[in-house]
Amino acid sequence: MSLIGKAVEDFTANAYHNGKFLSLTQEDFKGKWSVVCFYPADFTFVCPTELEDLQSQYAALKDLGVEVYSVSTDTHFTHKAWHDTSEAIGKIEYIMIGDPSHHISRIFDVLDEEAGLAQRGTFIIDPEGIVQTMEINADGIGRDASILVDKIRAAQYVRQHPGEVCPAKWKEGADTLKPSLDLVGKI
Repeated sequence: MSLIGKAVEDFTANAYHNGKFLSLTQEDFKGKWSVVCFYPADFTFVCPTELEDLQSQYAALKDLGVEVYSVSTDTHFTHKAWHDTSEAIGKIEYIMIGDPSHHISRIFDVLDEEAGLAQRGTFIIDPEGIVQTMEINADGIGRDASILVDKIRAAQYVRQHPGEVCPAKWKEGADTLKPSLDLVGKI
């Protein structure tokens, strides 16, 4: 079932952020754009490469008014321990949400029930808390966070310009399309 166009369901979770523990709910996703990045587990292999890559894009995302949240089925305590002991994870400035109950992973439909771990899911959520994009990768396939910057720009453009859409590989400043009968079969 697709989550596109749906509001994020209610949850409460503990998180680790910049040396502090926080309590978060779905309401924290509102009022700004959000990227929620699920990953299988702390202290693993592909996960730290992805989270470090996401950190490399964090400033650009913040400049676009985006907050980033990573989520795994580990606890917020485990996130802190990983942050304190890993060179790659120690760089992270965004919020790391713990989901040991698997509730959030189920809400986003990324829980591998058999393994008890989240799959590699990436979601862009608009300021109303509505899911605008989603992508889920197999465990062995790492993600490229630089793609998120262009996706956010496109989502923000479409939101600010009703009636226009962004074609494939759209970059900020490039031409958009205005869907109409006149375009059918001409693209």
